[in-house]
Amino acid sequence: MDDGVRRVYDSTRINEVAAIRPVAGAGPQRAEGSVGSAEPGPQSSCRVPYSALKDFWMSLIETVADDRPEHPVDVVERLAAVNEWTFDRAAEDELSILVAGAWANYDLAFTWIPDLESLHVACSFDLKAPQRKRAAVAELIQLINEQLWLGHFDIWRDQDLVMFRHAICLAGGASASDAQCAAIVKAAISACETYFQAFQFVLWADRSPREAIAFAAFETRGAA
Repeated sequence: MDDGVRRVYDSTRINEVAAIRPVAGAGPQRAEGSVGSAEPGPQSSCRVPYSALKDFWMSLIETVADDRPEHPVDVVERLAAVNEWTFDRAAEDELSILVAGAWANYDLAFTWIPDLESLHVACSFDLKAPQRKRAAVAELIQLINEQLWLGHFDIWRDQDLVMFRHAICLAGGASASDAQCAAIVKAAISACETYFQAFQFVLWADRSPREAIAFAAFETRGAA
């Protein structure tokens, strides 16, 4: 067990907060190991203020999180460099990667969110949903999301962009691995490639969302 995890389960620190206190006015209790019965009365209970427990656990999480050996975005940057993808590190917690696919170029924006200890990724491509088509695109997105096990599609309303989103939770100071970051890139690109034509059919061929997703499923089976 590493030092970070050991601190989380340190019994001395836990007992400082989660000590059992008898309730004021509680009746006599049977002594441990005694024989016979005690007079009936109210039972003692453990009353630990919620605020104390919350502060306690948050302090433990923050302590362990400070021990993270490598910034999660550093792992993503290394992945981009190894694969020779074009990338831009705009800030310590932000990185954008450009990956070429069969149907489009995909812009993957990675953002580290310290308060949530989560690495968020948004994968967008050159596809905008105009106002008149927004309802149909939203229905298509709902149908697609029902088939996804990892991540989901969404519409960024500020720019009417369709994007794939996902997040890796690294609570407690967990480290991001090369395999995790590679898997999230693969999942994002795969989802966008699979349903790219479905979005095109709704936007430009005036097909219904159900017709479009059925076509995308047929194309995927055919490619396999």
